[in-house]
Amino acid sequence: MPQNSQDIRKAIEAKWREYLSKYGNLFSSDFVSGSSPPSVFVGSYNYPKVAVGPMVPPIHGDTSLLDAPEHWLGKSLEEIVNYRLNLIRGIQKVSVIDPSGRYIENLQEIAMAEKPTDSDIQFHKSTTPIISIDGESAPFGPIGEIKSAKFSNSSPKKQIEKVFYDKDLKAQDAVLSLYNSGIEISKIQKCFSIGMMGKKRKLVPTRWSITATDDIISKDLVDQILNYSLIDACKVFSFEHLGNLFSVILFPHRWIFEMIEAWYSHGILGFGSDSEDARGINHPPAIAGAYFAAKLAVAEYLVKNKIQSGVLILREIRPEYAIPVGVWQIREGIRAAMTQKPQEVSILDEAIDIACKKMSITKSEWMPKGSILKRIKQMSLTDFF
Repeated sequence: MPQNSQDIRKAIEAKWREYLSKYGNLFSSDFVSGSSPPSVFVGSYNYPKVAVGPMVPPIHGDTSLLDAPEHWLGKSLEEIVNYRLNLIRGIQKVSVIDPSGRYIENLQEIAMAEKPTDSDIQFHKSTTPIISIDGESAPFGPIGEIKSAKFSNSSPKKQIEKVFYDKDLKAQDAVLSLYNSGIEISKIQKCFSIGMMGKKRKLVPTRWSITATDDIISKDLVDQILNYSLIDACKVFSFEHLGNLFSVILFPHRWIFEMIEAWYSHGILGFGSDSEDARGINHPPAIAGAYFAAKLAVAEYLVKNKIQSGVLILREIRPEYAIPVGVWQIREGIRAAMTQKPQEVSILDEAIDIACKKMSITKSEWMPKGSILKRIKQMSLTDFF
């Protein structure tokens, strides 16, 4: 019997407090010395003058796992929450339109660093450990206003350094250049956020940079997909992690994409969805960053296999996903789904049956919430005229 969300949160919270009873002094000090994974953060509150700074755990060594979502598949919710809570966030208020000065240069050096960066940060006053976790927003560690900061020299990743010094390269082209040279998406997002790309450079709040990066990359992938031949059968992929159950249906059709999400809130079933055809999406998706993260992951699969299809993604959010940890888990969850052996059938309706059987929510509940079947019927009708 799965636990409810509140019980899971309380259990994770209790273990974290137990950890703090032994090591709390590391999180309640006016000074932190540790190795940044490397990681930087740009807030959105009070935009355009926002809180900007490094994220540093109170430990030295190889801390890279603490902020490397691409390596978190298979980790438990508790482990991921602990990674987040261990990162102390140093901040200074900076205008987004002027990413200059030694402080920002230091953060840019951290963002392009190949390995964790040793950091010593003095705060104006002691930080306060985080002792409670809610189920509404992603957890994060203590925050302190920086009085002074020292960072060790670190070797930059050559591909990022090249993009950083190319002031004539558009931000979009910089993102694609890094992605195509094998730089991890989470790393690209940090560099985008801290004002390292484009002709007119500015800081971009972390939350926005994550969505923008996924959007830029997925659009480019879809442009490639439109040149490929259609698949000749329906395929159903599935994967579950962190209380998220994904079913991905590919079907013979020119690129068309829809994602439907379902969740329980106080016993009531809620849904969200959005979709696009080959022209793309022309409005902010109703399901926000989840849309672009999912689209990127499935588009990678199609490009890798040089095929084109229609795509329907169902995401069931179960009570076990008691603490949201970010849209990276959607991207990585669907990437993992696309490595599984799919079930193949010839009819889309059968594929939807298979996808829905893996879930606790029925086909009759899912289908009215989406528009892809209506779109396909309309497209088929226009073929006759």
